[in-house]
Amino acid sequence: MSVTSPFRRTTTPSRTRRWALAALAAFTLVAAPAAAAAAPATSDAGVLATSHKSPFSCGKTFYANNWSGGHNPNGSIDWQSYDGDAINGETVRATAAGTATFDDEGSTSYGKWVQIVHSDGTRTRYAHLATMVRAPGQTMSVSQGTAIGTVGSTGGSEAPHLHYEQRGSTGVVDTSPTVEGVTVSVGQKKAVTSTNACGGGSNPYTPTEVCGSGFSVIDQAALGTVGRTYLLYNSGTGANCVVTLKSTNLGTPSAVSAFLEPEGSSRTTDSGSYSYYAGPVKRSAPGTCVKWGGSVGGTSYTSPFEHCD
Repeated sequence: MSVTSPFRRTTTPSRTRRWALAALAAFTLVAAPAAAAAAPATSDAGVLATSHKSPFSCGKTFYANNWSGGHNPNGSIDWQSYDGDAINGETVRATAAGTATFDDEGSTSYGKWVQIVHSDGTRTRYAHLATMVRAPGQTMSVSQGTAIGTVGSTGGSEAPHLHYEQRGSTGVVDTSPTVEGVTVSVGQKKAVTSTNACGGGSNPYTPTEVCGSGFSVIDQAALGTVGRTYLLYNSGTGANCVVTLKSTNLGTPSAVSAFLEPEGSSRTTDSGSYSYYAGPVKRSAPGTCVKWGGSVGGTSYTSPFEHCD
């Protein structure tokens, strides 16, 4: 059978994802609470040991803004509204599994915030929350994608956003955090699309891992309950990439495919009996519409020609 993507837009988005968006009011995070005292500015090899997804629900795209100067602590990300999708009130999810601790600094500093300590000792922080799923002082075990609160503007915040940090096991802040395979270094602002809480079983691979460094998810389509196909783009090279991930028969070879077709050119397809995914199928098509899709078993998706700019 064929399926229709729940992520279709009524208008065709630009491949560059319309990066120029009016920025939210800049804010300054006041001194962190005692429990969050600044760590020494040294490297911490454990910072990137855990793989992180976006802290938002599947298919949501928001700006990840790593301010250059004036942000406390340096290297933390402010997640902000993107392309008309206001971030205020959005569900905040764990970017990786671990043990979450809930806290509330009132009208100062982080306001309502959560820290998650991951299995390797690294940690993530989520601040200025409007609501939390547990009371201050409580803890809970979370999986990647578990809801922990909602976006707000509590504490030392001047506009709704999510303050997010990745820290090593010694507390050192990673100044170039990576989510969904996208690294956001100090001074950079990137639109990142979430694959968090998308379902799809326990496939150990992600679209960005399969396509490689520099690629970001710009569209996706569910293949019923058996998998999901993704379109990614590398703004640095102008290349597109399609990958289809299975969510059934994982680890067992079965029929799966991925294809990419620039308008006016031939179609490139990867199909076969694979254990986890088909692809990556990569094509360069700057300024050209593309048709993309894939299948798992008898369930398939084919897009129209889109993402033309």
